[in-house]
Amino acid sequence: MAELPDVRFLTVAEVAELMRVSKMTVYRLIHAGELPAVRFGRSYRVPEGAVTEALQRPVADVG
Repeated sequence: MAELPDVRFLTVAEVAELMRVSKMTVYRLIHAGELPAVRFGRSYRVPEGAVTEALQRPVADVG
């Protein structure tokens, strides 16, 4: 049996708190494909690494 990598999943509320945005903004990012997520039943879970990457991306092209 193959070993699964240690991936920590965050709830939408946890992602919103980390990114300092509303939960609705997180849902919009998920539905737009800008933030990968896994659906468990009726809720979404976002890999912690994806949140870290999203926070390091530039927000706007200034110049």
